[in-house]
Amino acid sequence: MSSTDPKTLLPPSLAARVSALTIKNGRAIAVVDAAGLGTKDRADIERAISDTLGQREDVSETRVVLTAERKQRRLIAVGSGKGGVGKSTLTANLAVALAQLGHKVGLVDADVYGPSQPVIFGNQGQKPVARDEKLVPVDSDIGIPVLSMGHLVEPGRALAWRGPMAGNALSQLIDAHWDDVDTLLVDLPPGTGDVQLTMLQRFKPMGAVLVSTPQDLALIDAARAGQLFDQADVPIIGLVENMAGYACPHCGEMSDPFGKGGVETAAQRLDLPFLGRIPLDLAIREGSDKGTLPAAGDDLLAQPFHDIAAKIHAWIGAQS
Repeated sequence: MSSTDPKTLLPPSLAARVSALTIKNGRAIAVVDAAGLGTKDRADIERAISDTLGQREDVSETRVVLTAERKQRRLIAVGSGKGGVGKSTLTANLAVALAQLGHKVGLVDADVYGPSQPVIFGNQGQKPVARDEKLVPVDSDIGIPVLSMGHLVEPGRALAWRGPMAGNALSQLIDAHWDDVDTLLVDLPPGTGDVQLTMLQRFKPMGAVLVSTPQDLALIDAARAGQLFDQADVPIIGLVENMAGYACPHCGEMSDPFGKGGVETAAQRLDLPFLGRIPLDLAIREGSDKGTLPAAGDDLLAQPFHDIAAKIHAWIGAQS
């Protein structure tokens, strides 16, 4: 069967989608890349190619084969052993900082029972649409597409779901129409439950970032979360110490209500990279509540997020 350059037989708009075209004994076979096309668009391009080739005298039969290679995305999980350590705020700001480093970033809020990303990104109340039985992420003013159970249920509504239902919900959030997103941050719920197990079984992350406050109880739980990733052969990119140091807004004196340096010490003990620390700052909390992310700025408040994102960026580059 002879191969034919589709550019010589088809209009440029169609030829761009055709990866192979053969004509022999009156039969034309075109292989078309249909990645990212909806049902109607696939039908339209199939009909257009068939009609165009069918007009040729040397073609009596046409066959169009549609293919759609699944795009491989980097999944970076952000986890913690316990709640209340600022993991969601860190994840959102890392998404912004990584995007500024050139990554096409999306964010999945996998905390099915306590979603907070719609508030942090200022798109609470917006609903994702479905296309080809998959969700289309909700955009944000800052340009980061987001999917969360908070976009699918009424604000404040409690979800009384058993583990398998939560796991299936996570699958729908990750396996969505992320289009050109190449780096997907997954904001995990605290602990080591069904949602984490579902992600590890169905969508193995490229790496994981662990977040903890400096006190011993949080560190114990963070170490437990790290063990789960170790068992699944998911590399730990590093540890982040959150709520580390508080500057008095009146006198500027620094204090450490949760302790200091505990996460860095734990990272050294576990032979894991220490990515940096985020201060306990009222402006970070206020920004999260208002949908204005500190990492979008260029001041001192943004710098810790950018420093941590730069280390993650370097780690990703080393794996490529």
